Amino acid sequence: MSVIIATRGRPELLRSAVRSILDQDYPGQIDLTVVFDQTAVDPMDDIDVPAARRQVRTVPNSRTPGLAGGRNTGIQAATGDLIAFCDDDDEWLPAKLRTQIETWKGDPAAVLVATGIRIATFGRMLDRLPPRRTEFADLLRSRTTEIHPSSFLMRRSDVLGRIGLVDEELPASYGEDYDFLLRAARVGHILGVSEPLVIVHWNRTSFFDGKWRGIADGLTYLLQKHPEFSGSAVGSARIEGQIAFALAALGMRAEAFRWARSTIRHDRSQLRAYAAVAIAARLVPASVLVSAVNRRGRGL
Repeated sequence: MSVIIATRGRPELLRSAVRSILDQDYPGQIDLTVVFDQTAVDPMDDIDVPAARRQVRTVPNSRTPGLAGGRNTGIQAATGDLIAFCDDDDEWLPAKLRTQIETWKGDPAAVLVATGIRIATFGRMLDRLPPRRTEFADLLRSRTTEIHPSSFLMRRSDVLGRIGLVDEELPASYGEDYDFLLRAARVGHILGVSEPLVIVHWNRTSFFDGKWRGIADGLTYLLQKHPEFSGSAVGSARIEGQIAFALAALGMRAEAFRWARSTIRHDRSQLRAYAAVAIAARLVPASVLVSAVNRRGRGL
């Protein structure tokens, strides 16, 4: 079993993530690779690594700077038959890996196994549970944010083969996990464990906070990369609404209005379009709306 954490500038949160992986009650070998992106490698000598069936190594990102390149560096360094991701600001509960593997045995055709998440945000804990089974068409309609990258468990052979590595061409690495899920679901279904076994910390600053240009460019890239969105009005509208919101936050009013109109043509119920219009019309700042949805354990 190989676990990969790509990290940058979060030493204390990183240590909590690492300890949660080492403390898994999974009885097999766990080899953890921590990839340091755009920062000096920390040997993490202060981490107490159990002598039996646990190993930690720290390496620099040797590929494209950013999350995608960091994860791919870890994937290529991995030796286990299975690969799992964990973000550097998240934590696993002790039964996470063992429960996933036990569940996978009942449905070995699944290409990826995810678990539920427990979102820590503004003094509250909110549980989000993934569907038992998710197909490609489901992911076109909805990002299904309950399927979080910190819960991904996959076969290494699939990641190096029919799924492919994380896309390093995605602008700002924004949406790389969604793109990865779409490509995984093309070749097999995604299995969900109906337990919150990953703690996702939302009461901290995201590297994407306020980086609206990267968000808009990343989402536009996704629409172009996956032409199947053209057959899903609801799915297209969801992403177009996000692009409109990001452009409005950038002050690009004409482009924001154009994307908002396209969103509404595809799905009149898509609230992001109306939020984008309100921001572009200078009725409300983007930060207020983002804070409001974050308090509910949601994102843009």
